[in-house]
Amino acid sequence: MTVWRKSSYSESGAGGSCVELADAGGAVGVRDSRNPKGGHHVLVRDDLRRLIEVIRRDA
Repeated sequence: MTVWRKSSYSESGAGGSCVELADAGGAVGVRDSRNPKGGHHVLVRDDLRRLIEVIRRDA
């Protein structure tokens, strides 16, 4: 069973931006918590780390 965890940085409220992560061994699952049945992406940990770096740099 996959355990999804909501990001502590997710906005609260009805229209907030919500991200959930799940441990997938050597990778991490990423999905939109407002649409959990809409699918998810699986990223190797280094790719997720680089994605987060880009998001932080461009924010």
